[in-house]
Amino acid sequence: MSSPTEPRPTPVRNDRTHFLYIAVIVAVLLGIGVGFLFPDVAVELKPLGTGFVNLIKMLISPIIFCTLVLGIGSVRQAASVGKVGGLALGYFLVMSTVALAIGLVVGNLVQPGSGLNLTDKLREAGQKQAAGAHESTTDFILGIIPKSLLSSLTEGEVLQTVLVALLVGFALQAMGSKGQPILTGIGHIQRLVFKILSMIMWTAPVGAFGAIAAVVGATGADALVSLGKIMLAFYLTCLLFVVVVLGTILRLVTGISIFQLLRYLGREFLLIVSSSSSETALPRLIGKMEHLGIDKSVVGITVPTGYSFNLDGTAIYLTMASLFIAEAMDTPFTVGQQISLLLFMIVASKGAAGVTGAGLATLAGGLQSHRPELVDGVGLIVGIDRFMSEARALTNFAGNAVATVLVGHWVGEFDKEQARQVFAGEDPFDEVAFAAGDTHAGDVHPTAASHPAG
Repeated sequence: MSSPTEPRPTPVRNDRTHFLYIAVIVAVLLGIGVGFLFPDVAVELKPLGTGFVNLIKMLISPIIFCTLVLGIGSVRQAASVGKVGGLALGYFLVMSTVALAIGLVVGNLVQPGSGLNLTDKLREAGQKQAAGAHESTTDFILGIIPKSLLSSLTEGEVLQTVLVALLVGFALQAMGSKGQPILTGIGHIQRLVFKILSMIMWTAPVGAFGAIAAVVGATGADALVSLGKIMLAFYLTCLLFVVVVLGTILRLVTGISIFQLLRYLGREFLLIVSSSSSETALPRLIGKMEHLGIDKSVVGITVPTGYSFNLDGTAIYLTMASLFIAEAMDTPFTVGQQISLLLFMIVASKGAAGVTGAGLATLAGGLQSHRPELVDGVGLIVGIDRFMSEARALTNFAGNAVATVLVGHWVGEFDKEQARQVFAGEDPFDEVAFAAGDTHAGDVHPTAASHPAG
């Protein structure tokens, strides 16, 4: 009987979110139809999209607070194990920054939202929020400091929430074991907030219908062209990131082909496509990385930490979607604002994986903190978010698999001969044993058995 602490294979679930995704697709198609047939009526449906976005905005501060506080706790835990944790965290930070920067570069080159030119009627709510937004650098810095700890969570000022979350996180670190009960409590609050978020996401079809109908009614076919352009650009960017960026690093450092690794993880990629979440394959990734020849201690630190700190696909999505919304609303980001947004997303994107709607909430948070008048534009993304989540999840998963191999190589805990046998099909992963809960069933290899230590 396997230990209860061992990673368990993901069970087959009665996942009702597939009905939600189907409903969103139907709502988008209906919105397009209404936008073309009754454009004047369609524009008046904008409040449906705005209402959905406001529900998401309601949860931005608590989501960012909980994920950052718990994330700092994860950093401490990972760093405490020494070289493995330090290498993993350093690599995650570098690659997340690279992914965010690539998203900005591609977004500026492709400019998917250009020419959409949303009407003043669609933008007037955002323009009201922007009124009086001009302030000096001193005012901006002082504005980050909240009136109280709790006001940072209730007034919707995202940068204030980030500041308080950082202070709370480091304070809990300083408290040591005495702070653990508080961290546990914040973990429960995070689960509560994400449960509320999952409930709100069931209104996504209504929000998508209103937002798409209003945009199509105002701009006609231009909206569909722009949405198709950002989807295509995003998928191509994720593909190039995995094959070129991750593939080059993997080949130069370990000599392993990215295509060998992707082929080995084929079943996990199919599982992710069916669920649009990379977390569904987490237990299998742990088992397969150990079977590939990476030491259990390295896998046990790198994989779980990577699921919060190494979200390459999410990073690309956040910056590209932000630029798309800004261009669609005729108020593109300046270079300085893009750099500031990148720095914010490096922090805020941590923990945005695995929960339906968390990416939208993080996107809204980034816009709210830098350009509040653009938050309404999040409604434009709702309808295609489901399709983009596929690429996000696949890229996140590939990034964490590559990271685990690299960290194992750097600390000398990667058996390349075992990897060669696995890739050659000489030592296949034992699916039956894994399904029974034995994640280490493949660790006894034929060569090891036939050549006992002398």
